[in-house]
Amino acid sequence: MGKLLIVGSLAFDAIESPFGKTDKILGGAATFIGLAASKFDVDSSIVSIVGEDFPQEYFDLLTHRNIDISGVEIVKGGKTFFWSGKYHNDMNTRDTLVTELNTLADFNPIVPENYKDAGVVMLGNLHPSVQLSVINQMEKRPKLIILDTMNFWMDNTLTELLEVIKEIDVITINDEEARQLTGEYSLVKAAEKIHTMGPKYVVIKKGEHGALLFHDQHIFFAPALPLEEVFDPTGAGDTFAGGFAGYLAATENISFENMKNAVIHGSNLASFSVEKFGTERMKVLNKEEIDSRLHQFKALTQFNIELQ
Repeated sequence: MGKLLIVGSLAFDAIESPFGKTDKILGGAATFIGLAASKFDVDSSIVSIVGEDFPQEYFDLLTHRNIDISGVEIVKGGKTFFWSGKYHNDMNTRDTLVTELNTLADFNPIVPENYKDAGVVMLGNLHPSVQLSVINQMEKRPKLIILDTMNFWMDNTLTELLEVIKEIDVITINDEEARQLTGEYSLVKAAEKIHTMGPKYVVIKKGEHGALLFHDQHIFFAPALPLEEVFDPTGAGDTFAGGFAGYLAATENISFENMKNAVIHGSNLASFSVEKFGTERMKVLNKEEIDSRLHQFKALTQFNIELQ
């Protein structure tokens, strides 16, 4: 069984969309990554930080899915990271209403001893110095280091971010972020420029329009499954990353051909995540549903063509 180390936030989210609104519910990058990765035969561990207000039931949700939480620091008297946002009618744009870093502001990640040899490391969206700290704690170079980041870090900590990008194998960002990072509008040119920064593989997420995987001169495109309803896209990107990383850790095969499969598995799980608010859909998702939708992905992309 492959080992997967997940570094990211465990958080509270409050979400409003055209389909309704929630009070504080479970969120955070590490939460969605961990739940998605748990759908595969993988030994995973989360490194994160929370306050005393983080409920035991949320820890139980993770441990019942065989996710190790020994690397989660609980700060006495502290408050857990909180984010609130409101989605517009198109569900592609949102307004951030509240961001309270709380304990996350002083996060100093400590990798558990028995996961310092993890084959795959998934660095969730955090301050680049935190991400680099985790890389430096590993006993030896992992087979694969995957990094997720966002435009906030490009705006405020670009120098540190570029230092981390030098050290990783795969970067997962959305199309807007790829353009900002490189100054290139063409995503093909953007991926080429990102390759020169360090990563061998570039995954560019395009939301409801799928995802692109770049490696050298090779390009693979995975569509997004057309859905009848999208309630909450908040965890979709992290669910994608968790499916991607979890599949690669479970199969222990980091070839470009297998990464194609990983992109499909990530897209598949993300398509479930958006169907309910927060983690509700991922909590009840079963293997039969996952396999059935994988067949839908296959039917969506497979065709025969006769050349005249």
